[in-house]
Amino acid sequence: MKKYKPIIIVFGEPNSVFLEILFKSLNKKILSPIILIGSKKILEFHMKKLNFKKKIIDMNYDKIGNYIFSNKTINLIDIHYNFKNKFEKKISDNSKKYIEKSFKIAFHLIKKGISSKLINGPISKKNFLNKKYLGMTEYISKHFKVKNQAMLIYNKKLSVCPVTTHLPIKSVSSQISKDKIVEKSKLINDFYKKNFNKKPKIGVIGLNPHCESIHNFNEDEKIVKPAVNYLKKKNYLVFGPYSADTMFLKQNRSKYDVILGMYHDQVLTPIKTLMEYDAINITLGLPFIRISPDHGPNEKMLGKNISNPLSLMRAISFLDKH
Repeated sequence: MKKYKPIIIVFGEPNSVFLEILFKSLNKKILSPIILIGSKKILEFHMKKLNFKKKIIDMNYDKIGNYIFSNKTINLIDIHYNFKNKFEKKISDNSKKYIEKSFKIAFHLIKKGISSKLINGPISKKNFLNKKYLGMTEYISKHFKVKNQAMLIYNKKLSVCPVTTHLPIKSVSSQISKDKIVEKSKLINDFYKKNFNKKPKIGVIGLNPHCESIHNFNEDEKIVKPAVNYLKKKNYLVFGPYSADTMFLKQNRSKYDVILGMYHDQVLTPIKTLMEYDAINITLGLPFIRISPDHGPNEKMLGKNISNPLSLMRAISFLDKH
């Protein structure tokens, strides 16, 4: 009988719908034990308000090697947080140390070999990262001294990856390079080879409308095309550059496993329109699998019990199989 390593789940932002969608996900069949890291007080409050019942096992993370994990209970590492007994609708800086400690313990467990699977709930980048990192992909990568990483928004039918992540549009042109396009493509190829035993077909989108520019320097001719040609010579299934405005038409996108774009919204807007909640955010390049649901805290919907759990369900299902 296969023994499943536990999935570590960090609550993330206290003012978030994450626990609601977690409860809905835990009602489904899950093979792997779950280790939750977050405030017991918040957990019990949400369980009561949302009428969710499951046995909680309190765990000491320093002695976690002595525990026998069960997928029938909530295995909890309690992190203190000064929580008021109500749904707080406003995100503030108060949660920064709480989130930081939660991740610190999660990283400790991963480095000890307790698990190689991490899910984190949504984080308010504005409050938590405070402009020190572009996003959680970079924050987690820095803690594991990983220089080359990629953000893959994954769906088995079609995935996307931006070369640059959370950059202002005015900064994108100066931050794309042949090396970055090659780096992201190799990480995507390695991920598909390791997890699905296949060589992915990658379609690359140009930076400019129709891959044309009124300026003397055309990034698509000088940067993107040489990167694609280099990868082709190395036997990667990489094609392009293609115009972004037609790349996601059905007859075009169906040719590829992954579409690689030059900036965040160039590929995330169409994939979210097509897949809605049926996609997960996977960080490539880490020595473990890290996934986050493909949505934010959505604190305005706190306590309404109408949030869609599909992305988290897909994340847990993916880790159950890998």
